[in-house]
Amino acid sequence: MTILKSLPGPLLIFFGALSLSFGGLIVKSFEGATLWQILFWRSLFFSLTVLTFLIITYKSKVLKSFYESGLPGFIGGLILSIGFCGYVFAMYNTTVANTNFIISLQILFLAIFGFFFLKEKINSITLISIILAMSGVLLMVGNSLSPGELSGNLAAFTMPITFAVLIMIVRKFPSVDMVPAQFVAGISSCLIGLLFSPTIMISPHDIFLGFIAGFFQIGFGFIFITIGARTTPSAMVGIIMLSESVLGPIWAFLFVSEIPSLYGLIGGAIILFAVLLQFYTLLKKPKATVSN
Repeated sequence: MTILKSLPGPLLIFFGALSLSFGGLIVKSFEGATLWQILFWRSLFFSLTVLTFLIITYKSKVLKSFYESGLPGFIGGLILSIGFCGYVFAMYNTTVANTNFIISLQILFLAIFGFFFLKEKINSITLISIILAMSGVLLMVGNSLSPGELSGNLAAFTMPITFAVLIMIVRKFPSVDMVPAQFVAGISSCLIGLLFSPTIMISPHDIFLGFIAGFFQIGFGFIFITIGARTTPSAMVGIIMLSESVLGPIWAFLFVSEIPSLYGLIGGAIILFAVLLQFYTLLKKPKATVSN
């Protein structure tokens, strides 16, 4: 843990994004598991990873950390679990590229939710970014003719939406530690997978992939991001996290030969441009001056 904290924050954020970028490849590599079985095993191993992290970090104060996170942390965990379910559903039913491009919309949902719930103003560039992003989404989703792929694209929206809601909770309750919320999210999505699975027994190959997904891909991914975000400016975090949207489709293309549709690529490029435009406005935002 000390070694991780000694690494530069931006480097940890990149490691986190790199870990998360393998999510689509892993989901596509399961042999016979249903999406609910994948959700169960992925969430189970993720929960155990977060619990281990909590024990190492808080030691005898683990239970106290859950108590101090309170209702905001519990609600945040439940909301995050919806995103976990949507992620697996999306990766199972549509392309990795489409899912990752839609996930990158999270910063635009932050701007929209900030306007409605925190009364934060939306400037002209942000408004242009939102319109561009929605155009890219319509191009991408509108050309998903099969019911399965269309439902997968729509399910992908749960990730940026739940992330934005989670950030709203963090903004409202800045002192709340959201690491225990990740454990709540893991357990909740694990229970959802258990509820909808006729059986949790799958092949050793698929259980191993569930372990890789829960322990390394999202477990380490979230831990790296949680530690790195403490010392990295939020705008820089967002820009580095875009590498997940770029790398995810590359892994799927290289290892499972998944080729995104032309409309998906064009729509994704429009979305990434809109997101980068929004980040540009954040980076150019004037800093407050202190008068003598």
